[in-house]
Amino acid sequence: MRAVVQRVSHASVTVDGEVVGEITRPGLMALVGATHTDTEAEAAKIARKLWTLRILEEERSCSDIGAPILVVSQFTLYGDARKGRRPTWQAAAPGPVAEPLVDAVVKELRDLGAEVATGVFGAQMSVGLTNEGPFTVLLEV
Repeated sequence: MRAVVQRVSHASVTVDGEVVGEITRPGLMALVGATHTDTEAEAAKIARKLWTLRILEEERSCSDIGAPILVVSQFTLYGDARKGRRPTWQAAAPGPVAEPLVDAVVKELRDLGAEVATGVFGAQMSVGLTNEGPFTVLLEV
């Protein structure tokens, strides 16, 4: 699994003009993608990493200060544009495989005590955020 993680002051996801997920105070925005071989073990591992990643102010983690996390599924994290001008998505897990894994990340985060907002799997989403720093990291497990 992969996640692009941004430290944000706020972030939201809108679908069809309606806000479906939002965090309104400092926390993390995580775009999460899965590949064909990922399992719930990887989902749990990336969730724990998100929860304890020390990239917030004063090198604190969400677990340290109870900061929220907005999780949005993002199959394009497995896009490959090394050849030509059009990316391929062959490494991205198909929806029936990826959706339960993204759900498992969210469930594990909530089980750890995180406040989690989400997008809508497979929907056309508009994502808005203010990246603080700016600070962006790539996680892969």
